[in-house]
Amino acid sequence: MTATLVAQDLAGGYGHRTLFDSLDLTVAPGDVVGVVGANGAGKSTLLRLLAGLDEPQAGSIALAPADAFVGWLPQEHERIAGETVSAYIARRTGCASATAEMDAAAAALGDPSLARPGADPADVYSAALDRWLASGAADLEERVPAVLAELGLDLGDAAGDALMTSLSGGQAARVGLAALLLSRFDIVLLDEPTNDLDLDGLERLETFVRGLRGGVVLVSHDREFLSRCVTRVLELDLAQGTNRVYSGGYDAYLEERATVRRHLREKYDEFAEKKADLVSRARTQREWSSQGVRNAMRKSPDNDKIRRKASTESSEKQAQKVRQMESRIARLEEVEEPRKEWQLEFSIAAAPRSSSVVSTLSAAVLRQGSFTLGPVSLQVNAGERIGITGPNGAGKSTLLRALLGRQLPDEGTASLGASVQIGEIDQARSLLAGARPLAGAFEDLVPEYATGEVRTLLAKFGLRADHVNRPVDELSPGERTRAGLALLQARGTNLLVLDEPTNHLDLAAIEQLEQALDSYEGTLLLVTHDRRMLDTVRTDRRWRVEEGQVTEL
Repeated sequence: MTATLVAQDLAGGYGHRTLFDSLDLTVAPGDVVGVVGANGAGKSTLLRLLAGLDEPQAGSIALAPADAFVGWLPQEHERIAGETVSAYIARRTGCASATAEMDAAAAALGDPSLARPGADPADVYSAALDRWLASGAADLEERVPAVLAELGLDLGDAAGDALMTSLSGGQAARVGLAALLLSRFDIVLLDEPTNDLDLDGLERLETFVRGLRGGVVLVSHDREFLSRCVTRVLELDLAQGTNRVYSGGYDAYLEERATVRRHLREKYDEFAEKKADLVSRARTQREWSSQGVRNAMRKSPDNDKIRRKASTESSEKQAQKVRQMESRIARLEEVEEPRKEWQLEFSIAAAPRSSSVVSTLSAAVLRQGSFTLGPVSLQVNAGERIGITGPNGAGKSTLLRALLGRQLPDEGTASLGASVQIGEIDQARSLLAGARPLAGAFEDLVPEYATGEVRTLLAKFGLRADHVNRPVDELSPGERTRAGLALLQARGTNLLVLDEPTNHLDLAAIEQLEQALDSYEGTLLLVTHDRRMLDTVRTDRRWRVEEGQVTEL
C-alpha cells in the first residue's frame, strides 16, 4: 500500500512548554525526511506525534488511506523482563498488536456479545485480517531465523527464544535492525536507528531505507548516513523558535542553511545600522533645536521682535526635522536579531604526562563466556592517537578493559604504565548512573569542585536546574553523555578513552567534540563507527578488531 502522511500547523511539547509550532510536513511514498536540531528541540516529540502516540498541542495529522500502517521505532531498545527475541521482533514490527486485534475480532465473530457496540463483527474481522496480513505476521516466524543469521547474530539453534535482557548492547542493536528489516510498514518513523550499529549494520540500514517504497521520517546524528539517505531535511531550530523544510539531501541542507543564516544576519545588520544612523541624526537634530532656542533667548533683546520671530521659526524647523526623523524610525520594518544557538564549547583538561609506555599486552588471551580475544600483543605509547574499529561483538570492549587494567588476561600479561590518568566515555555511559541527583553524583567524582562550580560547569553543557536535581538514571542518554563530557573538562586526563562517543549527541555537539579532540595532546583510544568522525579526527594508528583478533591497518 502506498500511503501519505500530512501534518498541518502542528505544535508539540510537554506540559506548558511548546517546543515547535506552525509545522507543516508532507511525507509521500519514497520520501526520506531527516529531522535535525539540538537535543531538546523536539525531534523525538515530533515522531511520537506522527506515530499517533501523543496528542499535539495544536494542528492536525492525517493519513491517506486512513488505515495506513505506521511504524515507530524509538531510539532506546527497551528490554522487557522475560521477553524473547521473537516476541521483541513481533512487538517492534507491529505483528504482535495486529495478531492481538485479529484474535479479538475472531472471538467477536464467534460470540457477538464480545463485539464493539455499533460495529459489524464481520467488518471488524475483515479489517483486522487485512492488517494482520499487511504486517507480515503470517510468515514472520519463518522469516526471523534467516534474517538473524544474515546479520551474524549467533545465539544458537533457538535464537528466537533467547531473552533480550541477556544480550549485549551490540547484539540488541542487531536484533533491533532485524526487526526493522522484517517490518512491512507503509510509513516508517525511526529515532536514532544508527546507535550501536557497526559499519556492516549501517550499510544494511542504508540499503533498507533507500529501498523502501513508503515514506520515512528519521532522526539521526550520523552525518554520513544522513548524507547517503535523506531526500529532504526538516530543521527544528530551538534558538530561533522556527522550523523549516529544506529540499535536497543533507549536504545541500548544510549549504542552504549557511546561506539562509548569512542572509538573516546581513538583513539584521543592515536594519540595525540604518536604525542607529537615524537615531543618531534625530539626537543631533534635537540637540541643535535645543541649542538654538537657548541661544535665541540669550542673545535677542526683548524688543527685537524680528530676530525673535526668526529664531522661533528656525527652532520650529529643527523640531519638524526631529519629528520627521522619528517618523522614519517608526516606519522602519523591525528585523529581529538572529539568536545565537547554544554551543557545546569545551576543552579536555590535561593531566601531567604519563610514563612513555601507557599500556602493554603481551600474548594476552581474554575469555568472556564462549568468546575469546587473543592472543594479542600490543603497546600504547604516550601521546599516540589510535582509532579502533570492528564489528559488534568482535572484542573491542574487551580489548579496552584489558588495556586499562580492568580485566586480567587468562593467559599472557598486561600492564598499565605509571601516572596514567584515565578519562573515559564508555558505551553504556555508566560512570554517571544511579538514583542520586546529577549534581550530587558529579560532586562525588570531582570533590574539589564546590556545589556552585559544579552547577556552573554543568550549565555550560546545557544541563541546568531542571537537570542537576534529577536522578541520573532519569536523564536522557544525550544528557548523560554531556555530563560525561563535563567530567572530562573537570578532571585532568592523559589517557582519553572514547567508546562510541557520538551516540545520543546532537550534530553540533559532535562537531564541538571533534574540535576538542583536535587540541587534545594526550593519548587517545577512540572506538567509533561514525565514518565522518573517523575521517575528521586525527589518528596515528588504526586497529581493527574482528573475530577475537587485532590487526594493525
